This record gives sequence, structure tokens and C-alpha cells, in this order.
Amino acid sequence: MIRALFRRELQSYFATPVAYVFIVIFLMLMGTFTFSLGGFYERGQADLRAFFNFHPWLYLFLVPAIAMRLWAEERKSGTIELLMTLPVTPWQAVLGKFLAAWAFAGIALFLTFPIWLTVNYLGDPDNGVILAAYIGSFLMAGGFLAIGSCLSAFTRNQVIAFVLTVVACFMFLLSGFPFVLDLFASWAPQIVVDGVASLSFLTHFENISRGVIELRDLVYFALVIGTFLFANTIVLAWKQAD
Repeated sequence: MIRALFRRELQSYFATPVAYVFIVIFLMLMGTFTFSLGGFYERGQADLRAFFNFHPWLYLFLVPAIAMRLWAEERKSGTIELLMTLPVTPWQAVLGKFLAAWAFAGIALFLTFPIWLTVNYLGDPDNGVILAAYIGSFLMAGGFLAIGSCLSAFTRNQVIAFVLTVVACFMFLLSGFPFVLDLFASWAPQIVVDGVASLSFLTHFENISRGVIELRDLVYFALVIGTFLFANTIVLAWKQAD
């Protein structure tokens, strides 16, 4: 049943021009940020740091745009009741819709492969590091989507779901910054400060994008995705009970 939901949801993305518009905007922004703001050619280095440095900030707005429709649209149109009458558990529904959204984000990310070909044409990059950075980017997109899916289940309004997801993801991005940690350092024990720092998407993504795929970073993204998808099922059950 998860596979059937996955196929249904993924096909629904491409049933309208919205998916194609999103992909075009995503690719255009990636190119603009990489070549204009990141100084891809000016750096004179055969790597994709100028490309991957902007992924967290682009995802901050583009991924919530994907996630906001996952459940808010279902609740607004009333199709969520029809979905739940099918022989499918809430967990299967959540996982199927999430995997479809994640696959769609993965397709958009895959379509950036010309930049990989370009850097190989211009120099001799470490392709292992680039592959690791792509994996880290895909995992980060999954984390953002899981947060957005959970928050989308709270409301019927897609705009509200979008704003809530942006704020929540922004907090996860900034949690490792010094000015955030300083707010806790003055009163909280060090273990709490370290815990807040460990929640940062940027910290874990940067570790992977350097070519070092450690178990703790994989566990982090798995826990974020798993926790918010589990919370998603709880929210759905709670909303159904109302």
C-alpha cells in the first residue's frame, strides 16, 4: 500500500505545471547562487563548495513549498477522510506521501548534475566528496520535508503551513550559531549547550559535504525524519478524533 500511495502522490506532482515550475525555479536559483554569488569561476578551484554552500538556504524556502500541500490540501479539500477510509494505516499514509515528496525533491536535485559535469570538465575534482555532499543535501531535504509534513497536518491553510515550516527549519539551521548558543551558555549546563548545537542542520550537512560520512550525522538525519514522521501520525490521529 505504501508503494501505491507513493506512486499516486509522485504522479500527482507532475499532473500539473506546478512541479515543472518548481523545478525550473530551483535550477535557476541554484545556478544564480553558484555562479553569481558563489563566484564559481572566480574561485579557480575544482570543487563544488560554491554550489553546496547555498543548499541549506534555498531549501529553507523551497522545501516548505513542497511540504505545505502534503496534508493541508488534503484537509482543506476533504480528501483526507477518503484517504483514511482506504485499507491504509496512518503511518503508511504519512510514509507514502513523505517518500513521494522526498523523491520529487531528489529529482530536482539530480537535475543539477550538469554542474558536476562542468567541474569535471574544468578540472580534476574529488568526486567522492561531491557525491557525499549530494547525499548530505538529499538527507537535509528529507529532514526539512519531515518537519514540513508534520506541521502541514496542523492546518488547512497552506500558507500557514509554509510559514510554520520556514520558521521551524530556520531554528534548526541557526541552532549551531554562536549567538544562539550564547543565549544558553549563560544559564544552562554545558551538556544542554552541546545538545542545542548538535541540532543544527548546518553542522551535520557541512560534515558530510566535506566528504566525511560519519554514523552520527546519518543517525541525526534519521532521527529527525523518524521523529517528525511519527509526530505526523500522532497529529493526524488527533485531528481525526476532533
